[in-house]
Amino acid sequence: MELRRASIGALLITVIFSASFLAGGQVKFRADDPLKDDPDRNPVPLPQERELSQIYDLVENTWIMRPQKEEEVPEAQNIDTLGEVPDSSWYTNRMSKRVMSIEELVRGPDQLSESDEYRPWTLISVKTQGVTPGFTVRNARGDVFFVKFDPPGNPQMSTSGEVIATKFFHAFGYNVPENYLTFLQYKDLEISPDARLTDENGIVRPVGQKDLEKIFERIYQGPDGKTPTVASLRISGIPLGPFRYYGTRPDDPNDIFPHEHRRELRGLRLFAAWLNHDDSRSINSLDMYQGEPGAGYVKHYLIDFGSCLGSGSIKVQSRRAGNEYMIEFMPIFKAGISLGIWDRAWRHVKYPDYPSIGRFEGDFFQPERWRPEYPNPAFERMQPVDAFWAVRIILRFTDEMVRAIVKTGELSNPEAEDYLARTLIKRRDKIIRHYLPQTSPLDEFGVVSDSDTPSLSFVNLMLSSGMAESDLYEYEWFQYDNSTGTLTNLAETSATDQTRIPIPPGNREYLMVRIHSNRISEGDKHKIDVYLRNQANPQIVGIER
Repeated sequence: MELRRASIGALLITVIFSASFLAGGQVKFRADDPLKDDPDRNPVPLPQERELSQIYDLVENTWIMRPQKEEEVPEAQNIDTLGEVPDSSWYTNRMSKRVMSIEELVRGPDQLSESDEYRPWTLISVKTQGVTPGFTVRNARGDVFFVKFDPPGNPQMSTSGEVIATKFFHAFGYNVPENYLTFLQYKDLEISPDARLTDENGIVRPVGQKDLEKIFERIYQGPDGKTPTVASLRISGIPLGPFRYYGTRPDDPNDIFPHEHRRELRGLRLFAAWLNHDDSRSINSLDMYQGEPGAGYVKHYLIDFGSCLGSGSIKVQSRRAGNEYMIEFMPIFKAGISLGIWDRAWRHVKYPDYPSIGRFEGDFFQPERWRPEYPNPAFERMQPVDAFWAVRIILRFTDEMVRAIVKTGELSNPEAEDYLARTLIKRRDKIIRHYLPQTSPLDEFGVVSDSDTPSLSFVNLMLSSGMAESDLYEYEWFQYDNSTGTLTNLAETSATDQTRIPIPPGNREYLMVRIHSNRISEGDKHKIDVYLRNQANPQIVGIER
């Protein structure tokens, strides 16, 4: 793991944000809790750009960064006292805090009013190697886009999939590029005199009209002569290379929480499983320095969603994707020792024949067994409370929302579009059914007043999602001493089947209520502690699951 070479500035930020023990007393809650914003956007010197070897990343995460059996995985370290992820250079609360409108979900991160508005495009560079070519273009306004195409034989698969996935990950709360689905015609391109390509002989030379003609012969063109493409707007700032899913970045004093212990990176596992983003690894991330050198900060992005849903980016998604790591010895051993008699079940899964979808299904899918390309240190340290944080977000996506986002892919085959939406809904429901029961399902706590008697209200997500019909809540109130952590019992355990608990009268600085979901409980895993401050005007200040 990277050794943290923290500066004095980093240490100060650590004290300000994460320390529980401050001058003036060892306290659990401070006056500004719960924090809504992580102060990790302080000016820092411009870090150096770094490259990451895909092979080294594979080897390191497959053999070195795996959790050891004796390792005690700590709670996520970048959460506030409510267990939430504050807004930061990594994450912005969107669907995690409220139900977004369909209009917001469909728009996603896109800020341009119309991607075709600034045509024609000026071609400034060309990638000719690989299965599919790629362009870098500049529009009439001066915006630079990276243009990608579908693999031959699968029109709309990669392009539509990337746009759909981008809108989902934006709604989840991550920083993502603006990826526009557009339909390119030959006449849309003007070749810049400075445009260059590397030909089959490895020679860098100017791009000519015949080069463009040959490229268009290699890519799909629809009956109307238009080619579906993804135009990815260049992210503003200075690129610094990818981030790792463990440790911290030594040259960024704002980066104080080990990445494997960030809740939004642990919970990312469930979002990736839902959309089959098997390529959720460091190589598809990007750190960008925002601002002038010396006065800016590092912002962290997820990029390149071409290998999501049923797309493998430059080909149809492999059968292995999402089912097994690239290197996994036990299946290899079983197949070898049985001389091939034992076989992997995922090899025999049947997929519908939709070229614009590729391989994507929801019947065989088991969320707890889902795998990215190779082990991800943050994913492997996900705890039930991290999963709950992600499940609660997934729960907010209604069928109508899912279908609206899928429609932004503009798939020409309505049956394929319907299949994709139904499969996403099926995978969503499986994730919820598996992970929601693993911890207390109580959420959306608030303080309400009936006459002069305040009560603590909440929502039981097991009930609201239809996974349970009723519940009985046992609860016990305590006075909490914020300086010593001492609990003093205020009353005997009570029970109710209502999602509202009366707050005991009195004048105490802090209260804590321990609630147990009795009818759906297995042991103590459905116990939850809720802390309130200022009994005269109660405010929920802490939640511990």
